[in-house]
Amino acid sequence: MTLTKAQIIDSIQNQTGFPKNKSSEIVETLLEIIKNVLASGEDVLISSFGKFCVREKRERKGRNPATGNAMMLRSRKVVTFNCSGKLRNKINTD
Repeated sequence: MTLTKAQIIDSIQNQTGFPKNKSSEIVETLLEIIKNVLASGEDVLISSFGKFCVREKRERKGRNPATGNAMMLRSRKVVTFNCSGKLRNKINTD
């Protein structure tokens, strides 16, 4: 099951006792900060969670899956996520 933004807001509301609109504001502000930092080309490191990194992908050859025609894919930036060791350990504990 996927965790949604609405579920995160509800969880913050339940755990902190904040009203729903305040919890929503907190989540929206956090996400806006992360988006702005990544858009500026900088990485976002959240201790004990992981690191969001902006990577450059160079131009490369590709293929249109519908037609099979070869084409050039333009260079672009992508966001990658590397989880921390603590998060990796928590995920892998049985």
